[in-house]
Amino acid sequence: MRPIKFNPVLKQTLWGGDKIIPFKKLGCSMEQVGESWEISGVEGSETTACGGRYDGMTLTEIVHELKDKMVGTENYRRFGDTFPLLVKFLDARQDLSIQVHPDDSYAVAHGMKNGKTEMWYMLKSDPGASLLSGLRHKITPEEYATMIADGTICDVIDRYEVVEGDCFFIPAGRIHSTGAGCFWTEIQQTSDATYRIYDYNRKDKDGKCRCLHTKEASECIDYSVEPTYRTNYTPEKNACVPLVNCPQFCVGLYDLDEPMTIDYSDLDSFVILVCVDGEGTVVDDEGGETSMCAGDTLLIPAVTAGIYVSGTLKFLEAYV
Repeated sequence: MRPIKFNPVLKQTLWGGDKIIPFKKLGCSMEQVGESWEISGVEGSETTACGGRYDGMTLTEIVHELKDKMVGTENYRRFGDTFPLLVKFLDARQDLSIQVHPDDSYAVAHGMKNGKTEMWYMLKSDPGASLLSGLRHKITPEEYATMIADGTICDVIDRYEVVEGDCFFIPAGRIHSTGAGCFWTEIQQTSDATYRIYDYNRKDKDGKCRCLHTKEASECIDYSVEPTYRTNYTPEKNACVPLVNCPQFCVGLYDLDEPMTIDYSDLDSFVILVCVDGEGTVVDDEGGETSMCAGDTLLIPAVTAGIYVSGTLKFLEAYV
């Protein structure tokens, strides 16, 4: 029941860049890798365990075998063999399309298992890279339709220039897009439910415009306006800094330069560690030692009572 590493599922995309392969030290020559799915139970893109007792097994197979010992009693009751979170690294060489994701109720009503709420933690992106998140001012669904038709929808979405360490929470319903040069890690519900709103009239490799979902999107968009869509937090050494706490997941940030014991004895959930900088080791409560460095993602079973982390490293901690 030691922490499990997985073989990533690499996705080549039209907008993919060249940051993921060296960041993860994969030593291969793939080009235009837009996404590295680190921990995934999505059918057709399931990650497989790398080494250890469960080597070669898919995440779904492991959950099916271990059940609540892997994900926690309440999580297994809610989700069964479906692992509830999907973790990725993403690299955008071009602007991504303007998108919105449905919430759980809309998704289920339209034949999907659940909706998609996510969060982004920005890695070392290109200078001047920016993203779009949330409405700058109130618009009506009718105004939305007009702005889609005349190509001005981007004018009403808040734009943020990003640097390493920036965090953005993207609940279902929030209109958003990442821009060229952005490099980030994403923690989200296990779902591929995305409604594409606007794609800059770009053509795919076959010379065709990608499908848009403007009607479905209009039914999902949260038209409310907030003062800011950036998650503001104060960095702190050798402590857990909360970033996101929502019904779908909780995420905290650790920036360690001295050893630390993290207690999970009262937590009825698996834990995912996503290392974004540095290197070190993770020792579980049974004495099993696992290395961790930038680009690594570890899945810690729910039965693990705690871990001891040493080294100089920065990582995200996620659980449900």
